[in-house]
Formats: sequence, C-alpha cells, structure tokens
Amino acid sequence: MTEPRRDDPRLALLRHWLEIDLGWRDATLAPASADASFRRYFRVTRRESSCIAMDAPPDKENVEPYLAVAGMLAGIGVNAPRVVDRNEEQGFLLLTDLGSVTYLDALADRGRAGRLYADAISALVRIQAGGSAHAASLPPYDEKLLRFEMSLFTDWLLGRHLGLALDDDELRDLGRVFDLLVANALAQPRVFVHRDYHSRNLMVCERDNPGILDFQDAVNGPLTYDLVSLLRDCYIDWPQHRVVDWAREFRREALAAGLEAGADELQFLRWFDLMGVQRHLKASGIFARLWHRDGKSGYLPDVPRTLGYVEQACERHPDLAALGELVRERVLPAVRLSLEVNRA
Repeated sequence: MTEPRRDDPRLALLRHWLEIDLGWRDATLAPASADASFRRYFRVTRRESSCIAMDAPPDKENVEPYLAVAGMLAGIGVNAPRVVDRNEEQGFLLLTDLGSVTYLDALADRGRAGRLYADAISALVRIQAGGSAHAASLPPYDEKLLRFEMSLFTDWLLGRHLGLALDDDELRDLGRVFDLLVANALAQPRVFVHRDYHSRNLMVCERDNPGILDFQDAVNGPLTYDLVSLLRDCYIDWPQHRVVDWAREFRREALAAGLEAGADELQFLRWFDLMGVQRHLKASGIFARLWHRDGKSGYLPDVPRTLGYVEQACERHPDLAALGELVRERVLPAVRLSLEVNRA
C-alpha cells in the first residue's frame, strides 16, 4: 500500500488493521464511495479479488445496526453485502464487493429501466414478505420519528437555508397537512423498511440483481415507504404513468406474496402518494442540513426535483392543497433563486 497520508489518521488505522491484524500486506486501497453520513468506503484489492472496507468512526457512527440488519437480509436471502471481517472497536468492517455500477449509473440508458425496476420491485417484495419476523425487532417508524423528519423541512430548508418565515395561517395549514401525513403512514401495514431504497443504493449485479446497500437505518414502518424511495427517487425521475404502472406491479406481487396492500388500488395509490410527500419533505430538509451542518453542497441541486414530487402529489389530493400552494408559490421559487446565487 502507499504511505498513509499524515492528515488522514482513519485511513492509516484502516491500513494498519488490514496489514498487521489481517496480514493483507499485498492489498491496495482505492476510494469506493462516500455517503451522506460520516461513513466512507474503500475497495480493497488483493490477488485479483476485492472486498469493500467500511470506515465508520466510532464517535460518529455505530456499526451495530449495520451488522444486525446485514444478518437479517442474509436470512431473507436478498443480495446484500456479507461481513467478511470486523473491527467494531475501531469502526471498520470488511464486506463482500457488489461491484461499482449503481442503478443511477445504469439508468443513464433509460432503455434498461424495465428490467432493472422489475428486479428491484421483486427484491423489495422479498424483503417485506420474508422479513416479517425481523421487522418487529427493528426500531418503530412511529409518530415521533415521522414528525421529526418533517420538521427538517421547516427547520433546515425553510428556516436555515431559505430564511422563509410562515405566518399563522400557513403554520396552521401546514400542521393539518402534517397530521394527515402521519395518519396515512401509521394506517399502513407494517413491514421491514430499508429507508433508502433508491438508485444510489442499488447495485447492478449479473446474478441476484440488485445488490442492496446502505440499509443500517432500517425500521418497522409503512408498506409504501421503500416503494416511494425507489419510484419517486430524489436523483432520477420518471413519467407519472410509468411510476403508477410500477406501483401497480408491486401491489400485484405483494398480494401474491401474502402481504396486505390496501383494500383496493385507489387506497394503495393514495397511501403511496401521501407517503411520498412525507418522505420528500424530509429529504429536502436533509439536503439543506447536509450543506449547512456538514458542508456537503452536492445534494442541493436535487431539491427542486424532490419538491416537484410534493407539488405534483398535492395537485392530485385536494386535502394537500395548502401545502401544494406553499411549495409552488414560495418554496420552489426561493430554492431555484438560491441555486442561481450559489452558481454565480
């Protein structure tokens, strides 16, 4: 390996673990990816084979949830990284390598979408149907968490990033919409929820497609949450008719697997739409927080797409009209202006 950089003590520790503790002196390291947390990933190549090393600083990240959920997914039989070795005290895991082509990369060729989404939908149904015994042991996606997530929209996007103050009528209307979104989420069947089941966390694999990453925050939560993450992805969008067709296919497969999926298609699609509004409010707030708290500006250009989903869903549901008006008239224009200012 090359000499560790003096300004990267975590990388030096990782190299020491691999070389001294595991005896991998002939291995090379290369950055594999980073995510929105403090975790980093390195591809470790040795004798024409490779693994992925996760660097999770113990003062900022806990690897125990990752290990627990990885075991659950292995038991379900979907294609997620397996743990090759571990050093929990220092926050290092060595994982099987699922390759380097994400769904987001592959979907640059939109002609591949049908097959890729069919695989992802089938894997999601397997997780939900096969993970029923595991779901009860996961943290609950309860009212407290749902409301905290939506507060990220008001606190970080509206307040910190845009400096928008809401008047009393707007706050009252927004509170009513939040109540509705919470009730919608809590009314759905409870399943194993990945929480970030989208194109940056799904890997294209020749066998057992897709490979599934970034699952450590899994919870016991609403049926449609992961489907929204997949089909109304913050990083790539699709025409409404394709999204609805894929959602219907998920429901057909879910029912065939013995899952509850709403009294009828109309109820299911309403669950899906309202769950998406909750998720996208949260995501837009997280993107603002990543910039202002963590110095990561790369997610800000995804905010207009993310809030565009909110605006479109509100147009389909009259009881969300107040939120739709707020997003359309005040929030999206301010977001676009902020992006223009940043580019300048």
